[in-house]
Amino acid sequence: MTSPVRHLTETGFLGKFYIDGEWRKAAGSATAPVVNPATEQPIAEFALGNDEDVDCAVAAARQAFAGWSITPPAERAALLDRVHDLLLERLELFAQALTCEMGAAITYARRAQVPLAAEHIRVARDNLATYPFITPRGSTAIMREAIGTCGLITPWNWPLYQITAKVGPALAAGCTVMLKPSELSPLSALLFAEVMHDAGCPPGVFNLVNGTGPIVGARLASHPQVDMISITGSTRAGVLVAQAAAPTVKRVAQELGGKSPNIILPDADLSRAVPLGVGAAFRNLGQSCSAPTRMLVSRSQMEEVETLAAAAASELLVGDPLSESTTHGPIANRPQFERVQTIIGVGLEEGAKLVIGGPGRPDNLPIGLYARPTIFSNVRGDMRIAQEEIFGPVLSIIPYDSVEEAIEIANDTVYGLGAHVQGTDMEAVRAIARQIQSGQVHLNYPDWDPNAPFGGYKRSGNGREYGLEGMEEYLETKAVLGFYR
Repeated sequence: MTSPVRHLTETGFLGKFYIDGEWRKAAGSATAPVVNPATEQPIAEFALGNDEDVDCAVAAARQAFAGWSITPPAERAALLDRVHDLLLERLELFAQALTCEMGAAITYARRAQVPLAAEHIRVARDNLATYPFITPRGSTAIMREAIGTCGLITPWNWPLYQITAKVGPALAAGCTVMLKPSELSPLSALLFAEVMHDAGCPPGVFNLVNGTGPIVGARLASHPQVDMISITGSTRAGVLVAQAAAPTVKRVAQELGGKSPNIILPDADLSRAVPLGVGAAFRNLGQSCSAPTRMLVSRSQMEEVETLAAAAASELLVGDPLSESTTHGPIANRPQFERVQTIIGVGLEEGAKLVIGGPGRPDNLPIGLYARPTIFSNVRGDMRIAQEEIFGPVLSIIPYDSVEEAIEIANDTVYGLGAHVQGTDMEAVRAIARQIQSGQVHLNYPDWDPNAPFGGYKRSGNGREYGLEGMEEYLETKAVLGFYR
């Protein structure tokens, strides 16, 4: 099979953007490298956009909106159906792209990164097919209409997954979009634009411009003809986007940082709860905003939990992401690798107990942005490792003396994106879930649900993605009084 880099080089897409139904050369000459984190070597060079590119893409989306917004839902659903099929047909190409651009283990890319991304398109298609865009309320008609032209800003950690989580519901709602993927993971986005073209997306409905946040992202956020911005990224990036968007009073939906707790109750089956908790914290090498990186356990069970957690972490195989035996590849990029190394050092300085891992690369991996899966215990709530989003394979085990204290610790954060509770007494588990300030709460490690709305409390953002609520973010509400007389 042709590699993604070779494919994008041969097609010429690396030097182009997808605007108004065609591939166009960048207006400027700026470029940036794609660096493979497993080798720390550049593997491709791609174009970076500027204000002119953004203006061109927004104009195309603006012009296409009038027709797309009134396209019958069945036709919009048919497009999404074709996109869904093409994503699955090209699963291996996308998986290879994710592995070389951000270090995802190939087995994980095949099993999770790509198929879960396709699920967002399927869910958007299915919700569109049954959604009541007009509902009666007495003699008044409540109409839900597409908000307009939307700027979508996506991150590097789940590149394809976050693209589909935004593009699917936006197109289902009848919006047109301009996508700015992360400049650290552009390959999967370019391949997705090719899918949109091959699926027969009408010109201008979907547009893509690669570039940096300070240039392309800032222009998109401040653009007077963009009606909505949806961003997934750091809390700092979300604040900057909201500030840039404020003068035009556009809607801003934000899915931002997290520091999710995992409360393990005293009656939980530790032999199940702890290993699965380690696995959840280190999913995607901990590079997930909702990763449960604070494990809260009863102080009397700390020694047993430490033993189980260390055993679980020791079973992780960090290495070449193209090897099918590897469970975890490298950190996605150099700045994040350095951030993880710094914060591990901070944990040691703060006096946390190192259970396993520590600073530096694994001994057998001298080259590549590889980090040791690291677990700290006896972590206090005021430590930086307990408060700051690390975005890497670092887990903090925090003791509590009562369930009430566990809930207090869980909520003692500026974030509120995800949370977990483990226990046998479901009445108690449900009661705790009601008290946690978080957009999602997972009880006893349930299956992933693409219809469950996802978003944050507090500084984890506002608005929701996934499911019906994800589509409704892209809709305006209009009340027409006297409609049913």
